[in-house]
Amino acid sequence: MTMPEMTGDKLAVELLKIRPDLPIVLNTGYSMAISTERAMEIGVKAFIYKPVVEAELAGTVRAVLDEARQK
Repeated sequence: MTMPEMTGDKLAVELLKIRPDLPIVLNTGYSMAISTERAMEIGVKAFIYKPVVEAELAGTVRAVLDEARQK
């Protein structure tokens, strides 16, 4: 979520304007600025909180990519 110039949710919105089918996974530590529900509303496919273990991250990315491939 925290990046120079733009937050992750704003970046996701801008990217989805260009490519609506883009599978986006948003990862953050603690954020009062966005919730899982809000992330899904803007089109993010998965939202995970840090700390995240490698297996969880890999499983989330795999699930999002598999879902995108089926469409």
